Amino acid sequence: MLSRLFDWRDALVVVRPETLIRWHRAGWRLFWRIKSRPGRPPIPLELRQLIRRMATENPLWGEERIANELLLKLGVRVSPRTVRKYTPRRPPGRPRGDQRWSTFLRNHESAIVACDFFVAVTANFRRLYVFVVIEHGSRRIVRVAVTAHPTAAWTLQQLREVVGFDRAHQYLIHDRDSIFARSLSESHLRSIPRAWADHYNHGRPHVALGPGVPDPPSEVVPSATPLTRHRIGERLGVRARSVLGGLHHQYPPAPALA
Repeated sequence: MLSRLFDWRDALVVVRPETLIRWHRAGWRLFWRIKSRPGRPPIPLELRQLIRRMATENPLWGEERIANELLLKLGVRVSPRTVRKYTPRRPPGRPRGDQRWSTFLRNHESAIVACDFFVAVTANFRRLYVFVVIEHGSRRIVRVAVTAHPTAAWTLQQLREVVGFDRAHQYLIHDRDSIFARSLSESHLRSIPRAWADHYNHGRPHVALGPGVPDPPSEVVPSATPLTRHRIGERLGVRARSVLGGLHHQYPPAPALA
C-alpha cells in the first residue's frame, strides 16, 4: 500500500528500514490518539455562559442546584459534573462565596438611604441634635432636621417625609441607637420570611422531589415540552429575577427577543 503513494525504496537510501517502520508506527499511534480523545464535546457557548452567570450571581449555589434550575425552568438536562466543569473557580485566598457587604451596597445603591445623628452645642451650651439622611447611590443629602429632644416618633416622622409613598427606597441603614424605634426594622424583618417562603415554594428546586418545586409556577417549562440535552428552546430566552436583595435568583423562561 505504501508503494502506491511513494517509492519507499528511494527512502531507504537515507534511512534504515527499522527507522521507516518506527515512523510508520508513530504515525498510527498519533492518528488513533486523536481519534480516541477522552471526554465529550463541549456544550454550546450560550449554555456555558448561562452556567457561569448563575454561579456568579448565586455564590451559595452548588453544581447540583444549578443543574436542577436548568432542568426545571428551561428543560435543559445537564449533569452536575458538567456544571462543575464550567463553573468559575474562586481565586485562592478569597473569602467564602456568599454576598459580601460591598457587593450588596453596589447592587442596591439606588434603593438605599442612610441616616444618623450628630450633636451640635450652641454658645450657651445648649445641646441640639442634627438628623441627616443621605441617598447611598447619588450621595445626595435628602433630609436635614434639628431638634433639642429627639424621640422615636420624631425620627420616624422625618423618615416618612423622606420616603413618603415612593417605593424607590427599600433599605435603611442606621446604627443601634435606641432612638430608632423597633418598628423601623420589624416590618422589614417580617417581609423577609414572606419573600423567602414564596421563593421556597414557587422557585427553589428540591432534590427530594425528584427534583421538583412544591408549587411550580406557570412559567416553569410544561411537562409536555420534551427535555433537551444542552440546548435551550429556539423561542425561549432566560431572564433573571432577584430574590432577597440578590442573595438568590430565579431564572424563568421568557420569549426570545427577535
